Amino acid sequence: MASITFKGNPVTLLGQEVKVGNNAPEFTVLANDLSLVTLADSKGKVRLISVVPSIDTGVCDAQTRRFNEEAAKLDNVQILTVSVDLPFAQKRWCASAGIDKVQTVSDHRDLSFGEAYGVAIQELRLLARAVFVIDSNDKVTYVEYVSEATDHPNYEAAVEAAKAAQ
Repeated sequence: MASITFKGNPVTLLGQEVKVGNNAPEFTVLANDLSLVTLADSKGKVRLISVVPSIDTGVCDAQTRRFNEEAAKLDNVQILTVSVDLPFAQKRWCASAGIDKVQTVSDHRDLSFGEAYGVAIQELRLLARAVFVIDSNDKVTYVEYVSEATDHPNYEAAVEAAKAAQ
């Protein structure tokens, strides 16, 4: 299992660690309009899944903005940002931040994504910062569990992996 810290303190991740070469686990999260979103909804596309603890924090804000900028340059790549923030908060944040290329989805209901991808932080009921790239055949081609949840992911490596998965 991936080992991470949150503000320097070790935390326990629930679920299974996902590795490159695995079949991508299915999940069910909520869109900003409360409709269900699953992995199968984007079958046939490359998916870059950006996982953040809370959209309302500095690093998570910057991460989502960065992937929104990168999305404009990537063809046939769907970018999802997953957090446990309520869908209403995500919708408000996206509107104020001008986010229009990344789809924010909420895992607040039952941690379906968090447990399927091994990023649910038991002590905080937040998600650990991570990035996953899944190819059009639902194979995981890139995984980064950020070792300190308050640090940025490797944006360049994630974007290159998304390009390579096409």
